[in-house]
Amino acid sequence: MASVEKKLEDLDVFYQLCLDEQAACGDLARELAEAEEEVERLSLLTFLAGPYDASDAIVEVKPGAGGVDAADWAEMLLRMYLKWAEARGYRCDVLAAEVAEEAGLRLATFEARGDYAYGYLSCEAGVHRLVRISPFDQKSRRHTSFANVAVWPKLDQTVVVEIDEDDLKVDTFRSSGPGGQHVNVTDSAVRITHLPTGTVVSCQAERSQHLNRLRAMEVLRAKLYRLKESEQRARLEDLKGPKRDIAWGNQIRSYVLFPYQLVKDLRTGYETANVDAVLDGGLDELITASLKWRGTKGGKDCRPGLK
Repeated sequence: MASVEKKLEDLDVFYQLCLDEQAACGDLARELAEAEEEVERLSLLTFLAGPYDASDAIVEVKPGAGGVDAADWAEMLLRMYLKWAEARGYRCDVLAAEVAEEAGLRLATFEARGDYAYGYLSCEAGVHRLVRISPFDQKSRRHTSFANVAVWPKLDQTVVVEIDEDDLKVDTFRSSGPGGQHVNVTDSAVRITHLPTGTVVSCQAERSQHLNRLRAMEVLRAKLYRLKESEQRARLEDLKGPKRDIAWGNQIRSYVLFPYQLVKDLRTGYETANVDAVLDGGLDELITASLKWRGTKGGKDCRPGLK
């Protein structure tokens, strides 16, 4: 708020200068544009008042209907979110990336660390639909594929989630895939199964098996906390939205590459023809529209602790 007050004071000064000197009008226009951006940024924070919105985020991308195209679509979504997060200055780690047989991913989990990472990314939870000419179809036919995005807040240590070590099955394995900037290919990858609930998490981000186990446990804590919240509030999907088939009729957003180019969010009605920019991480306008929609009576808020 102090920054906005300072901007208003500066605008008053520039306005007075403009009355005396025409050349100052250019500075006034620039200051006014900056003030509008700052007001818009602060107004968005009013929609990020949930108890976990300021937290880091854990995001899981999983292919649904569509076969190899869906697996490839999951990898495209992972890339899109990583580019968006990094453009915002968030630190990202791919905790797990299970490579599919032909192309793409069977499952990917990453962590985004930065202010309001969960609040922003929680808008992306749901089924995403892709329509394109399949690069895997020898007849170059149009295919529709789906992938699901689930988002959890990374819990701080003050949130107590009791986990009995006897309830855990811990496996180690070699990371799959080519590795790269976010994924280490080593023999230290860890997969943890919580036997009572069947919840499975894995991590391959670190070269140390011990560190991978610690990070996998953080993901497990977040998922088990979701289950606990769901039970307490009788809400089946309290943090990541309703559980639905990852298929037609359940998508929150469509990305059409053929026969025309369009990204349309089916919740907010926001759409853009600049599909390439969106897939390169240009999600700010889509997320902004989702935040505003979620903050109205028309948007059902799926964040934890909010009814």
